[in-house]
Amino acid sequence: MTSHPGGADSGSAAPPSAKATPLSGAVAKIMRRVTPLFAVMMMCNQLNRSNIGYAESHLEADLGIGATAYGLGAGLFFIAYFLFEVPSNALMKRFGPKIWLSRICVSWGVVSACMLFAQGPISFYVLRFLLGVAEAGFVPAVLYYLARWLPNDYRGRANARYAVGALVAFSVSGPLSGPLLRMDGTFGLRGWQWMFLVEGVMSVAIGVVAFFRLDSRIEDARWLTADEKRELTAAIEAEDAEHPNPDGDDRRSMWAVLRDPKILLFVFVYFSVQMSIYANTFWLPSIVRDIKGTNDITVGLLSSVPWLFAMVAMFLLARIGDRTNRRKPLLIGALVAAAAGSYLAAVTSPWLALAMLTVAAMGFKSISPIFWPIVQRTVHPMVIGVAIAIINSIANLGGFVAPYGFGIVKDRTGSTQWGLIGLAVFSLIAALASCLIRENDDRDSGLSRKRESGKAAPGRYPAAGEISAKTI
Repeated sequence: MTSHPGGADSGSAAPPSAKATPLSGAVAKIMRRVTPLFAVMMMCNQLNRSNIGYAESHLEADLGIGATAYGLGAGLFFIAYFLFEVPSNALMKRFGPKIWLSRICVSWGVVSACMLFAQGPISFYVLRFLLGVAEAGFVPAVLYYLARWLPNDYRGRANARYAVGALVAFSVSGPLSGPLLRMDGTFGLRGWQWMFLVEGVMSVAIGVVAFFRLDSRIEDARWLTADEKRELTAAIEAEDAEHPNPDGDDRRSMWAVLRDPKILLFVFVYFSVQMSIYANTFWLPSIVRDIKGTNDITVGLLSSVPWLFAMVAMFLLARIGDRTNRRKPLLIGALVAAAAGSYLAAVTSPWLALAMLTVAAMGFKSISPIFWPIVQRTVHPMVIGVAIAIINSIANLGGFVAPYGFGIVKDRTGSTQWGLIGLAVFSLIAALASCLIRENDDRDSGLSRKRESGKAAPGRYPAAGEISAKTI
């Protein structure tokens, strides 16, 4: 670890330069106030979109929803998400992130709670589609928010902090859903109805809290000092000004962005990632049930294991990516781990398959905090909002393809083995495709030289290492 000027020992306080910089103070406040809220919102988001994984056998018994119908319903969410994500992103810019993110959280909670009224496959399909409509735009809005509030050097860790909400959701959804499913018959409701109701109401409450905690613009944040606002704004504007704009057109249409081969490459890579994430999200409990002697409680507990390990891997890769500014090798390595884990899970015993799925989850779930900073650093700031929405919305169709495909495979073969092998193939191809990504090496090298010489350009933000340890 590099020592600070002045030779302070490890037991002394951080030097004033690390604590008193207005920019470092602003970043620290954002890390403490905004990213934990996004993490909680993300946790509720994932709970409400993925809790049907624990209700699958109950929905089949009570409503006659078989594996194929379940897979279709799970996937219809992502069709709606795809259709409404870009319009939602446009509305977010019109109404502001404060109102729009709060609205999204409240509305998905209401729709999720309404799942207790499902009567059969058709109502199940309709409610899953409406849940996708309600959630559309959440991830791009959060990523856009962080891109407008934090310099690139800190977005990896900020993305990791908010994305950890998904891993917390996957980790606690089993222990939470198991007891709720056991409330069968309480006040005349089935256990799965209680699960959807309680977890939906949680999201509504968090959406109300978000309305009072978020600000749409830096200048609206009364919890930042004037100096902090000025330095934070200057750092982001300086970073934006460094980005090349060879087309000279800051208002390229959505279709122009979509035709960019670089964007299509990002779409394919993230599509493969989303396939792995949601195939495991919706079918992991079913795979764990192959272990003899399990019940709703033990299935929930065992299903949380891969996500707990993935949480550690995600923070580690995000930290390494921020400190080195070399995220591409990490992305490739994570995809290879996802491919190897998925393949080995398909050809081993149930207990060993759980261990291999843990390896796979450490790969595909740690990708988001290193993937999005690559996108944000490569795509021009004037179109980053549209680019994020396009990449995320199209890639999320992987959440339709994989769960539906798994349902068909399971109905026809009685096993998810070939589905896991298919995920392994996609992850390996995505790893090879990631080799084509060109990070902005010239700019990264320039920043590295400035940091090494200790001479930052006027208006530039400090290196990540200059931030107080409280922000890490």
